Amino acid sequence: MDFYLTAAVWILILTRHTVGSTHPDCSIVLHLLTEENECKEKIKNVAAAESLRRNDTTGCVMEWDGLSCWAAASEGDIVSVHCPQLLLEPGPPPVVISRRCSPRGWSDPEPPYHLACFSEDEEQEEEMSREKNYFDALRLIYSVGYGASLAALFIAVLLFCFFRKLLCTRNCIHLHLFVTFMLRSLAVFIKDAVLFSDRSLDHCTVSTLWCKAAVTFFHFCVTSNFSWLLVEGLYLQTLLIFTFTETRKLFRIYALIGWGSPTVTILLWALLKEKLDNEGCWDDLDSSLWWIIKIPILLSIFINFLIFVNIIRIIVQKTTATNVNQSQTQLWRRLLHSTLLLIPLFGVHYVVFALFPEHVSVGPRLYLELVLGSFQGLIVAVLYCFLNGEVQNEIQSWMRSCRPETNTNVVNLPTQEDVP
Repeated sequence: MDFYLTAAVWILILTRHTVGSTHPDCSIVLHLLTEENECKEKIKNVAAAESLRRNDTTGCVMEWDGLSCWAAASEGDIVSVHCPQLLLEPGPPPVVISRRCSPRGWSDPEPPYHLACFSEDEEQEEEMSREKNYFDALRLIYSVGYGASLAALFIAVLLFCFFRKLLCTRNCIHLHLFVTFMLRSLAVFIKDAVLFSDRSLDHCTVSTLWCKAAVTFFHFCVTSNFSWLLVEGLYLQTLLIFTFTETRKLFRIYALIGWGSPTVTILLWALLKEKLDNEGCWDDLDSSLWWIIKIPILLSIFINFLIFVNIIRIIVQKTTATNVNQSQTQLWRRLLHSTLLLIPLFGVHYVVFALFPEHVSVGPRLYLELVLGSFQGLIVAVLYCFLNGEVQNEIQSWMRSCRPETNTNVVNLPTQEDVP
């Protein structure tokens, strides 16, 4: 019977879950845990009342079987309950499940839960198999993306640190952005290793210091990444509007926005989570405390989007003014090139589903946030480091300096005039 109960719960999760940024929704399992606690509380109260009355009558005691709470019964009685509503597909009427109180105790449920509460058919099994393959493939793709981004960003950071001449204000901001992308990639791998490495682990009820720390670190890395994307937008806006601004003096403000605001946000969230909602691994996106993290991210996304639109407007004006004698096709080609370069730097693609609820447009959202997001670090490293003219010139100069010098000493051979 335990096997069928376990199978019933996991079939329910697989067929009814909604996908978030962490693991499948655990509301059903948590609901069953609540029902179990209520049933156990009733069992304690009944046991206390029976001990006061010193009632030694034979029969079956109240019991929680994993899905339903069965009231106490005398020997020979048959107790019936409806199939738990959460386990039913919408439409059919509730199915009655019965158990008999025998001299050996409670009998097995009749009909069994897995037959009464589920209507498994070949189509449903095929759909479950397709979903499993889909999520496995998706996880493989974003793992490759984050791995490639991490490797490319690591090389980019080494290049910026090796060639100290490159560390102007603009490239320093790029460097901090690269670091946040690296931390974000590491956080994804750490979170997956802590939460999903053991498939037998109950992710809905596990609550350890390590899993909470992994989720907290993940949220900090994501928030700081969006903060430095905002800094990139603010810096470029400053350069375009205030031509003679001393940007080095503003770098402290940028650093405060990029690292300070995520630190305060995550500390506030963690403290409130510890006091008010200290359940599971702190990865519940349905909690109202999630807005403490989501609001700053949404603000950074939409402020960057407004900056992006304004910068495109300025680019159109400048391009039109400086290329009045060139063809319109070349003008728009330059504008398109500039626009495409700004999209990964500002993270503008996040605007598409930013206001959608977590359960809406699951497929497109996953591909946008996981697949495109995982390769964003690689794209940024390529565009703003490897294809950067300054970086290429420094690499070429360094390679020329490493070449062995050719011998320029020329031996003067005697001429006929020199021969006596």
